[in-house]
Amino acid sequence: MRAVLVENFGAVENHKLCNVQNPSPDLDEVLIDIHAIGINFPDTLMMQGLYQTKPERPFTPGRDVAGVISAVGKKVVGFKTGDRVMAIVPWGAYAEQCVASPGRCFLLPDDVDFVTAAGMATVYLTSWVALMERGGYRAGEKVLILGASGGVGLAAVQIAKAHGAFVVGGSSSEGRGKIVKENGADAVVNLSVDDISENLRQQVFQVAGKQGVDIVLDPLGGDIFTAALRTLAFSGRIVCIGFIAGIPTARANYFNVKNLTLVGMALDLHFRYKPKVIKEAAEDILKLLSEDKIKPRIEGVYDLEEAQKALSQFKTTKSPGKLVLTTGRS
Repeated sequence: MRAVLVENFGAVENHKLCNVQNPSPDLDEVLIDIHAIGINFPDTLMMQGLYQTKPERPFTPGRDVAGVISAVGKKVVGFKTGDRVMAIVPWGAYAEQCVASPGRCFLLPDDVDFVTAAGMATVYLTSWVALMERGGYRAGEKVLILGASGGVGLAAVQIAKAHGAFVVGGSSSEGRGKIVKENGADAVVNLSVDDISENLRQQVFQVAGKQGVDIVLDPLGGDIFTAALRTLAFSGRIVCIGFIAGIPTARANYFNVKNLTLVGMALDLHFRYKPKVIKEAAEDILKLLSEDKIKPRIEGVYDLEEAQKALSQFKTTKSPGKLVLTTGRS
């Protein structure tokens, strides 16, 4: 089968599509014939050896797949050959087939196409768990979402709005801010300003009120994280999702001033320790999709043969929304 192969860690452009042996499922795994693959920022980090997980090489990168189960291990329950599924695997998605554990697979309704499903998996589950479980969201709260035009950001905007939040999206340009508004944000603040520490607070207070917001979802980190602390209301929560802008530091006394809470967020740990939360998240996401309350913004669709081109675009332009690869299966 065709698969992107990482033989040595390095720039995403270095890793080529190769012919490799087809995978075979263990007794507790399923084999998926992949139709579509979602590209995520952690994929690029893993290929460079910069992610916290470093698979034994050679390996095939990628997390998000959508396709049809073609084989089932003897110990697997709840899935059968022919089932349409969305799955999140630790790695192995940039290929025509992959194996997955049942706990990482979700049955797809017939009316959900594979490209949509592949564009949803990690970003929507991450956003849901960050907001609803880690952030402890309560209906009607005010939520500031940083990096709101990215894959996780847009998903979080849609999910928060669908659950009744007042949503403030943080964006780096007027054009991206327009996209954030189109996806449901009540207001947009500019993250590309001088003196971000004071300016962000003033912008948020102007649109959300001087008490501030109840929750901040932060996939960026860096100086923006520290600035976002100042936008929180009493007993506010800030959820660390990622560190695209760098790993920040925060003085402990910041959290005493308004009884703030700092929360970490790593989706893969929930598969291991809180599978019921993952199940609840997936069910709610698919329900919201069926009700047209959420919809992934698919910025581009590429053939698996064009994986290098898609990854290069993703890395250099950081386009809003999602990029998806397809394998050519009908």
